[in-house]
Parts: sequence; structure tokens; C-alpha cells
Amino acid sequence: MIESFDFTIRAATETDVPVLLRMIRALAEYEKLSHEVVATEAVLRGALFGANPVAEAVLGYAGPEPVAFAVFFRTFSTFLGAPGLYLEDIFVEPPWRGRGLGKRLLAHLAETALGRGCIRLEWAVLDWNEPAIRFYRSLGAEPRGAWTVYRLGTADLRRLSVSSGTFATKDAK
Repeated sequence: MIESFDFTIRAATETDVPVLLRMIRALAEYEKLSHEVVATEAVLRGALFGANPVAEAVLGYAGPEPVAFAVFFRTFSTFLGAPGLYLEDIFVEPPWRGRGLGKRLLAHLAETALGRGCIRLEWAVLDWNEPAIRFYRSLGAEPRGAWTVYRLGTADLRRLSVSSGTFATKDAK
């Protein structure tokens, strides 16, 4: 017999920060990247709910229990001249996987994107994460094979900025 439960999705609030951080750590553990998590509740609170929020989060609830989350932010395509959404993270607690909750979270984000006039929803997936890749392909998502993600970390940003001669010391604080 299939267990019946209500699944609801709502925008995260500042009081949800501890739950978000717990799930972010669980995601990092799954991705074998726990050593990279340095976020704190204070950092997340500022980034998501401060004076200049840089991202948004939604939580998925099975009944009263938070069991899933997604963090996303707005992007812009210069080629198309239109906004998009970038999905930074999506996670469903292991006992709740395989019940369509990830699909419902993505459907919620698709609706959000369309409601905001966005022309796409994009994300990255680790190349070893075959279950996620199969799931995304089942939804019609296509990999952007010709693209490789590059990243400059904080130290590299500072080094590049200083080397250009335009680094303002007040911005380094």
C-alpha cells in the first residue's frame, strides 16, 4: 500500500534558515563535498533575507515535516535578451525520494520562472550523479555538452582584481 501524504511547497522564510542549512549539509554529504560547506545560519540569513537578497529558497513539506528544498536565483541571457532562473541546489531527503517530490519542486520552479517572464531554468549536475541525470532527462532537460563551467574563487578574484589595478581597497573588507 502506498503511503498517502500532503506535499506542499512554500517560500522559505528567515525562520527556516536552520532547516535549510541542515539540508544543505545533507546535500553536500551526498555529493561528497561536505568539506566545502562553510555557510552558517548568519551567512544564509543575510544572503536570502538581508537588505539585498541574492537568492531565494523554497521548502517542500510532507505534512508538517520539511523534506526537500531548492535554492535559485535570476539570470539573464544576452543572446535572447530575456531573464532566466538558475537552480543552485535541489534536494529531497533520502527516505522521501522516488515519490515525485523532486519533480513537483521542479514544476514549482518552472511555474515561478514562467510567471516571472523567464525563458529558461538551468542547473548543473555532477557528472557521476547518474540517478539525477536520468531524472533530469526524463523531464526533457538536455545537457549543454559544449559548455564547461569555470570558477574563480575568492582568492583568485582578489588576485585578478589587484592585478588589473582597479581593485578598490574598501571593497576588499
